[in-house]
Amino acid sequence: MILAGVQEAVAAGATREQACAAIGLSSRTVARWALQPEGEDGRMGPKTTPSHALSAAERARIVEVSTSPEYRNISVRQLVPRLADAGEYIASESTFYRVLHAEQLMAHRNPARPASHSRPRAHTATGPRQVWSWDITYLRAPVRGTFFYLYLVLDIWSRKVVGWQVHEEESMELASALADRCCADEGVRRGDGLVLHSDNGGPMKGATMLATLQRLGIATSFSRPRVSDDNAICEAIFRTLKYRPGFPRRPFASLEDARRWVADFVAWYNNEHLHSALRYVAPNDRHDGADKPILASRHAVYVAAKARTPRRWTRNTRNWTPIGDVTLNPERHGRAA
Repeated sequence: MILAGVQEAVAAGATREQACAAIGLSSRTVARWALQPEGEDGRMGPKTTPSHALSAAERARIVEVSTSPEYRNISVRQLVPRLADAGEYIASESTFYRVLHAEQLMAHRNPARPASHSRPRAHTATGPRQVWSWDITYLRAPVRGTFFYLYLVLDIWSRKVVGWQVHEEESMELASALADRCCADEGVRRGDGLVLHSDNGGPMKGATMLATLQRLGIATSFSRPRVSDDNAICEAIFRTLKYRPGFPRRPFASLEDARRWVADFVAWYNNEHLHSALRYVAPNDRHDGADKPILASRHAVYVAAKARTPRRWTRNTRNWTPIGDVTLNPERHGRAA
């Protein structure tokens, strides 16, 4: 019957590949069946349902949780660790994706451009307040063609936003004031060996800014000109900010409106956002050393889940050990990038 249907479609003008794709089969599979004596579907298929397959209730629970107001705006990779932190394990990320695909509940944002450039000198952080990265991004202002400027400083070890400002202009004086405030807020003193990485913009390399960093005892590090990937960590948080649900698609109504929105974003990012580079813990938890008990508790949930349904686990449970050192612009293939 299948071969007859394919032949009928080909006779009507379709290619064999198109006809096979319409019924979900490879054209090579159909060609192989045509050479067999029986000349028909040779698939056997499973005779029984695996004993460890998801139950209808578990599948319904996956859909229920994934579409709930609490979790519907976050990815599955964020959702599953959050459930583990709440003491619940339903299924793995891949199972969540499989069920959501089957229910046609998957939607994707535009893909990010993959990194493709080499890096400048590497800087490694073994703890907080050792290597910071900062940059400026544009926020649309109410007058067409004008912008507000978000200055943002990030600790690369914990990904915590240690300081930010929104202003109507770019200037080295404003950048210098932010550097002073960040050091005061984080208790950084001269001689602590802090490194501050940035790109090559005017506010970053201006005389006032460089004099301030020298006074504070902060070592400078710069990206190569016109290579944004040399400051990829800041570029990543700016992308997170602008793809955050609720980010206005229209210009901000005022400077105060922009500042309020960024303040809410930073509070969410530091305290609630489960960062993929941190084994899905919040930056503030990593910054304050609270990530270890969180990850230990999460590991215990996974071990208990494996004990309940061992046949669903072909390998060890997921690695929830805390991450170690973090390197900004690491070396590649043994060469300084």
